[in-house]
Amino acid sequence: MTPGILRATSIESFPTLDAIPRIAARFLTKVPDVPVTLERKEAMALLAPFHQQFLRECGLGAYPLASAEQVHGTEVAVVTTASNEPIPGVDGLVTTTRGITLGIYVADCAPVWITTRDGRAGALLHAGKKGTALGIVQAGISTLCKSANLAPSDLVLFVGPCIRPPCYEVDFAAEILNLARAAGIVESHDCGICTACHPDRYYSYRSAKGMTGRMLATLTMLPS
Repeated sequence: MTPGILRATSIESFPTLDAIPRIAARFLTKVPDVPVTLERKEAMALLAPFHQQFLRECGLGAYPLASAEQVHGTEVAVVTTASNEPIPGVDGLVTTTRGITLGIYVADCAPVWITTRDGRAGALLHAGKKGTALGIVQAGISTLCKSANLAPSDLVLFVGPCIRPPCYEVDFAAEILNLARAAGIVESHDCGICTACHPDRYYSYRSAKGMTGRMLATLTMLPS
């Protein structure tokens, strides 16, 4: 399979996020017929052209992509320009800059989108068991609020596909929602999808014992 024939069924969006103006939130699932029983770096290199094609297929190819190193920590970067290299040491990205795409890669950990209701600011987090326990959700909310002069009650939070019980012993998706509410977010949502339960659609790090690909979650701040 080549990037030029990326199947449209590999691209997901969610009604809650689709309803927010001035942004585009997308999720690239498992790319069919691409062998990724590899270490992370090799798998990511193999999937990179498909991810680039994905952005073009969605009409988002003109917007530069900013990504994070993702170390299962709590650091969050405020992004004003994109780079060819992931931002080191961070698991969250926040921006108020239009015409830029934030990107997070996952394979059982949760992509967490946080935006304002009017789409003027947004964040994208990588939140697994460890990062959730350490406080990535609270850090993302706090950084977004400070960057855009907002209150948590101004925000909408959405948890994307991730591993869940009974496939995993910890329900960190539920904990993300609890933490969001405790931080003052009054509108939070969870897609409820388990990555390990749907191997035809999603990569699962746990199921594949680490030798697998990654899904790409994106948040694009569309130009005014």
